[in-house]
Amino acid sequence: MSDWVDVAAIEDFPAGAVRGVEVDGAQVAVFNVDGTCYAIENICPHDGGILTGGTVEGDVVICPRHAARFCIRTGKVLAPPAYEDVAVFPVRIQAGVVQVRDERWD
Repeated sequence: MSDWVDVAAIEDFPAGAVRGVEVDGAQVAVFNVDGTCYAIENICPHDGGILTGGTVEGDVVICPRHAARFCIRTGKVLAPPAYEDVAVFPVRIQAGVVQVRDERWD
């Protein structure tokens, strides 16, 4: 079972913030959308670009390379050129710290 990985203190991670973090070798993007934190894989399945450099519009992140769109809440692909969803990771707030983990291989 993978361990929870600290992302940031909740007071240092306001609404609209995004951070990339490595969790058990996976690149993960953690977003604060309107006060709720979500985590998705930080790699665009279209060509392997990093999503954290993209524009965030509400609960959608737009890949900075070719403008594929993904729902931050669900990982669902919303617009080509990507056609595959990205993985979603559990997030929790523990003792005032945002944490994420990768439980895909547990």
